[in-house]
Amino acid sequence: MSDVLLVVVDAANVVGSVPDGWWRDRRGAAERLRDRLAADGVPGRDGPVEIVLVVEGAARGVESVPGVRVESAPGSGDDHMVELVAGVGGGRPVLVVTADRELRRRVSELGAEVAGPRTVRP
Repeated sequence: MSDVLLVVVDAANVVGSVPDGWWRDRRGAAERLRDRLAADGVPGRDGPVEIVLVVEGAARGVESVPGVRVESAPGSGDDHMVELVAGVGGGRPVLVVTADRELRRRVSELGAEVAGPRTVRP
């Protein structure tokens, strides 16, 4: 799987990018994003991808489904995503989906590509 694109999605940031009432049910919003990712993948990306949805806070405990591995960050979601990117070896391509400028900077320094929430959420 070293050549398969790893897509790490910042659930809180992507869910929070659209003011649709997500704050009333953070877990449900993360589950809807997970299900959309499982159904649609990453638009515009050809070939196989491995999708990891990182959840934190009230969304912790959301289950993985076929096509999307969900990881509950034990602390900071941003720190967990940086650890995931740092743990990738062998020149594997990584895309981190977030609008968080500081997170984008941190993962870019580790060689990851970054994209905004609209990449996975219209």
